[in-house]
Amino acid sequence: MSTSIKAQSHFPRVCKLLQQRAQTTASRCITLDARSVLASKSPSAVHASRGKNVQTRAAQKEAVKPKPAAKQEKQAGTELTWQPGTPEPLGPSLGPSQKGINFALYSEHASAVALEIYTEEDHSVHEIMLDPTQHKSGHVWHVLVDNLPPAGVLYAYKVQGQGGWETGARWYNEDMLLDPYAPLISGRRCFGVRDEIEEFEEKQGSLFWGTFDFESPSFEWGSDYHRPNLAWQDLIVYEMPVRSFTADASSGVGAGKQGTFQGITEKIPHLLELGINAVELLPVFEYDELEFQRIPNPRDHMVNIWGYSHINFFAPMSRYAADGAGPAAAAKEFKEMVQQLHKAGIEVILDVVYNHTAEGGDDDPYVLSFRGIDNEVYYMLDAQNKSHLLNYSGCGNTTNANHPAVQQMIMDSCRRWVEEYHVDGFRFDLASCLCRDSNGTPLANPPIIRDIAKDPVLSKVKLIAEPWDCGGLYQVGGFPNWDVWGEWNGKYRDDVRRFIKGDAGVKSAFATRISGSADLYHVNNRKPYQGINFIIAHDGFTLYDLVAYNGKHNDANGEQNRDGSNDNFSWNCGHEGETSDAGVNALRQRQMRNMMLALMVSQGTPMVLMGDEYAQTRSGNNNWYGHDTKMTRFEWDQLESVRDTYFRFYSELIKFRKAHPLLGRSDFLRPNDITWHEDNWDNSDSRYLAFTLHDLGQGGGDLYVAFNAHTFAIDAHLPRAPEGKTWRRVVDTNLQAPKDITPGGNKGVDPVYSVQPFSSILLVAK
Repeated sequence: MSTSIKAQSHFPRVCKLLQQRAQTTASRCITLDARSVLASKSPSAVHASRGKNVQTRAAQKEAVKPKPAAKQEKQAGTELTWQPGTPEPLGPSLGPSQKGINFALYSEHASAVALEIYTEEDHSVHEIMLDPTQHKSGHVWHVLVDNLPPAGVLYAYKVQGQGGWETGARWYNEDMLLDPYAPLISGRRCFGVRDEIEEFEEKQGSLFWGTFDFESPSFEWGSDYHRPNLAWQDLIVYEMPVRSFTADASSGVGAGKQGTFQGITEKIPHLLELGINAVELLPVFEYDELEFQRIPNPRDHMVNIWGYSHINFFAPMSRYAADGAGPAAAAKEFKEMVQQLHKAGIEVILDVVYNHTAEGGDDDPYVLSFRGIDNEVYYMLDAQNKSHLLNYSGCGNTTNANHPAVQQMIMDSCRRWVEEYHVDGFRFDLASCLCRDSNGTPLANPPIIRDIAKDPVLSKVKLIAEPWDCGGLYQVGGFPNWDVWGEWNGKYRDDVRRFIKGDAGVKSAFATRISGSADLYHVNNRKPYQGINFIIAHDGFTLYDLVAYNGKHNDANGEQNRDGSNDNFSWNCGHEGETSDAGVNALRQRQMRNMMLALMVSQGTPMVLMGDEYAQTRSGNNNWYGHDTKMTRFEWDQLESVRDTYFRFYSELIKFRKAHPLLGRSDFLRPNDITWHEDNWDNSDSRYLAFTLHDLGQGGGDLYVAFNAHTFAIDAHLPRAPEGKTWRRVVDTNLQAPKDITPGGNKGVDPVYSVQPFSSILLVAK
């Protein structure tokens, strides 16, 4: 049976604004500033309710109540017809015979659901009430709208239910809610620039619609295209925020491409010159970069450039499209970026945030989607008091990841990014949140983690956990893994930092870390490469700031320097911040090189941070998520200034690791693989470590490595080189460029090598 309803005539403002946006040029993206645009708006420009601006508040209160069909059919506009539809798949999909659009929404506790639709064809918003006797199967609400076009449609839901906060519910009858399965999202077009269509209202926030594109032809990956399929042990990962990589004018990518997927595509030659073979992109799912400006607060000057605040798990960030071209363009340009990175032999790993959403906590919720659709399903609640959300993410809420519906959503999202967008893996932010049940109790075998590890699609890509959360669950070395999951090795970061800066009693731990952290990962069938070694990551100091600051300097964040980590294990080398002292600056240069050498000779998978290749500084800010400024942007002119010195050292060392078979092994070191030149293990004052990696037929030659974190030089009596070979210097961090690194090795060294204070050496037997 088919039913019809005509376009509702009481939504004129949103329809007009949607028309205007379709006609707006992309120049706004490069000429306007978000705060100046907001300040220039008249009060009428941000009128109406958070009920998503298609009705007055009074009208919205009645919106989810059934209306007489006869009354609806008398309203002016284009007629839509619809049928019950099907509960699968969730989200929008083409109907039978590729005609019409089927919508399906999971809500276990809803008592009424309305689908709101805007079409570009008639510039009208339609409301379809879903009769549960025809449009509900189990906990899924569904409808097939017969005559909707396959593109040019925006949609949202209104949801009503029974019960107050004490039941775990959070109903917002007046609010338009995003479909959790929306494949694309339409909101403001330009990064950090408010526009009329988002209908921003203080406290309530901005308007985002679900949309889709079933009209455009399938993306052509090309007959000669293939995924790199790199072996884990060969990876060298480059962590980077999409926005910051090319947002600066010095990138030279053109104003409309700055801070976009296309910007990355144009800069692939730099990634190849650097030598990395995998990019780990900070979150690229749709998020509201202006969320901190929703209400007056100490952080309302900030713009979120990291993106750890998703409003959806299926849609690419629409404002990473070039020239503000919108969500469909963002999806296409993301695929083009992946295609070109793959052609260059570079894999794409996504940093994904399934542990919480942008909706925040109960004190100041940002109602966008999940909270109003079915709060009790999507979020963890205090079992003793359901009026309280559990907060293991530090962001106000925690997704109920092991609820069957949420688990399915996460699995479906991951599969979509692998199958549709061809990504090569995921790094799961605060993954320990996903190891808790609905009440927050840690699980030994969390279903979502197990099912990802067993999935025929997802088990074949790189899976990396950040194995801790903000609730005290710390699982480094013990994350549930099924011999598939890798982990960020936080202990590696801490132990290497401490040894290189000269802390006492750390030598044994340092040796354990650089030899593959067997104490953590040599269990069952796990491999050394499943430990992701890093000294620097996005949430912390840059490599330069690690050697230039003893403490964080986060005052610019507006929280009186209370935010960000206090446990940095940093050392300023004798002066806090910038200095003209040549001795201090020389020591800092050595220390950066020492840490880079340690990372590149370690067993395990190395990860470096964007900008460290030219010693970027953020003036000691170790929590820079909200600054879309010079502080955080990659400054390409600064790169040029050190191209022949520090950048050369950094990139040549990466390439040396890639080329040498003894580094980046697939198995843990055996006793005959390594000789430790050490008889001082129990001396807590010893800050010198040397070892030889033996070439047992792998090729490349033996490697001798020594680190001296003392304040005095150490005379290293070198072991005898293999028959017919001599020790040749590849790295001495005490030497000035270009002698600091000689990729093929120099002509040879003396049998006793003086390793200078706070320096390190790498020799190869040839």
